[in-house]
Amino acid sequence: MSQFKPLFEQPVLRAARLAVCLAGLAGGFAGCGKKPAAATPPPPEVSVVKISTESLPVTTELPGRIDAIRTSEVRARVAGILLNEVYREGSDVRAGDILFQIDPAPLQASYDSAKASLAKAEANVKQARAQSERDEALVKIHAVSRQDYDTAISAAAQGEADVLAAKAALETASLNLGYATVTAPISGRIGKALVTEGALVGQGEVTELAVIQQLDPIYFDFTQSSVDVLRLRRQLDNGQLKSIEPGAARVTLLLEDGSTYAHDGKLLFSDITVDPTTGMVTLRAEFPNPDGLLLPGMFARGRLEQAVNSEAIAVSQRAVSHGPDGSATVLVVTPDNKVEVRTVKADTAMGDKWIITGGLKAGERVIVDGLQKVRPGATVNPVPYDSATNPPAPSQPNQ
Repeated sequence: MSQFKPLFEQPVLRAARLAVCLAGLAGGFAGCGKKPAAATPPPPEVSVVKISTESLPVTTELPGRIDAIRTSEVRARVAGILLNEVYREGSDVRAGDILFQIDPAPLQASYDSAKASLAKAEANVKQARAQSERDEALVKIHAVSRQDYDTAISAAAQGEADVLAAKAALETASLNLGYATVTAPISGRIGKALVTEGALVGQGEVTELAVIQQLDPIYFDFTQSSVDVLRLRRQLDNGQLKSIEPGAARVTLLLEDGSTYAHDGKLLFSDITVDPTTGMVTLRAEFPNPDGLLLPGMFARGRLEQAVNSEAIAVSQRAVSHGPDGSATVLVVTPDNKVEVRTVKADTAMGDKWIITGGLKAGERVIVDGLQKVRPGATVNPVPYDSATNPPAPSQPNQ
């Protein structure tokens, strides 16, 4: 039987070895089904700004129009034919400069006639006075009647009245002759001529010849809602805002092309009444206009500093997001470094920042850079925002 033992053991050994290999493979496959534990990624890094209060002016942008500080309508004060237009249209003129010449011939004739009437009246009164003086001596010796003497005195008095009337007529004729030369009543820029040479002017009406407007300095008239005025006064009364010193209210002008006018203006007055049809209060500012850039009728927007907010909060525009409905939100990092969405009130822009009037308080941290890497509730790694290495966001117009 021993000679058959190796033959018997060979299948058994093969089966044992196969079982061991299968067990090893099963263990290997089982080991391959388990993944090693993945490392937790670090929280994303975001740049934050710690909110602090600062003293900022309370500004309001209001629409309005440019208006000349003085406007004068040049009119013909006497009737006649217009002979010459002396000035150049669109030029600057000074008060007293000759602008038009009306035919003076009829007026010169009236002046000469009035002068002759005065000479005649003066001759008559001289004769009447001499007669009254002679009758005064004769009436004492009863050489003339008392009635003749009274008549002589009355004639002398009437002659003196005629002299006064003749002098007045001569003065009127002299004035009318002077009005034939039409001069500028004020200094300023004159527009186009409204009549041409050869036209009959001043006949039955005071004909308008041209318009002069004084443009330096120049006015900017604009309006503000009475509701805003009441809100501002209430904030001043309860101490939320501080009043600007009288005469220190600064007005900046934003032109139609979006540029800022080079010269600052000053607020002159605020109307004491409210327009019942619009509910608006009229304001007026004065601007220097040395280059004549501002023209009457031009539309502009005035940025008016009305008060000072000593507890103002300003946030970079890149940190504020506006929704379709106009609502503004920021992402705030909580003390435990969690991201929180905060709705804020951001209605006014100043430079590259939004002025926040509600929703934030001093000491809170607002995400300025890295907004696209986080979501509400996520944990972040906040680092201070470095404005030197990050360009400011483009400034937005005031809302």
